[in-house]
Amino acid sequence: MFLVFGVAGTASAQQRPLVTEDPETIGSGLVLIEGGVDYARDQRFPVSGLKGNLLRLPLIGFSIGVSSIAELQIDGLSYSRLSIAERQQAPHSERLNLTGDMTGSMEDLVVGTKVRLVSESARRPAFGLQFATRLPSTDSQTGLGLGTTDFSAKLLGGKTVQSVRVVGNVGVGILGDPVRGDRKNEVLLYGVSFARAVAQGLEIVGELNGRIDTRKGDPPPGTENRSGMRFGARYTRGTIRVDAAVLAGLTSRDPSLGLTAGFTWVFQGFQIP
Repeated sequence: MFLVFGVAGTASAQQRPLVTEDPETIGSGLVLIEGGVDYARDQRFPVSGLKGNLLRLPLIGFSIGVSSIAELQIDGLSYSRLSIAERQQAPHSERLNLTGDMTGSMEDLVVGTKVRLVSESARRPAFGLQFATRLPSTDSQTGLGLGTTDFSAKLLGGKTVQSVRVVGNVGVGILGDPVRGDRKNEVLLYGVSFARAVAQGLEIVGELNGRIDTRKGDPPPGTENRSGMRFGARYTRGTIRVDAAVLAGLTSRDPSLGLTAGFTWVFQGFQIP
């Protein structure tokens, strides 16, 4: 085997089932493929007025190590299906093209890059930056997309103490207004996670992750405060990692409860001269 997940600075930097981003990158010439499934109860879509149980799969994502300190990330290669339980009047209610109590669409594509600025040492955390753009590829007539282009920039930090890895993110998101194309909203992005090794290849993981609206007055619909918790486990054997977690929303716009499960695979894709 050319790679073991537990080696710091390689695939240990990739965090499924968590979404808080680790500052460590995948490694030069390596390719990471991940996939999975999410199920969320009572998911709200404030722009379309829909509420229901959301299934997302196959949640395909790629990370490509373009150097020892940088990687390219592509996420959002997935399909969403909502079992509609409730409809309310909302800004885009009249645009919906739905029949029955089911709707679905491909998700928005997210393209980003991550750069490690400072390597971790015995006394110092690792630090990095992540920049990402969300492209409006979801069909807005399904009620699942906002039709906006969003940008985010985050400072990443991470430190391993004995058997525990702690990671923190803070940054800014610039979110388009789905109702008025000439407006945007700036939100504070945050996240903190932990991963504790409890046995050979087995980790217990958890996190708090979300965003805070910074606008005075009511924010544009779809850009409100969001927050959620995840708690689960992941198991690594060779170059394959499997994971599962329970999700819990902390605002009225987040799902009440959810589940996620998936896998991560890393392989040597190419050699960088």
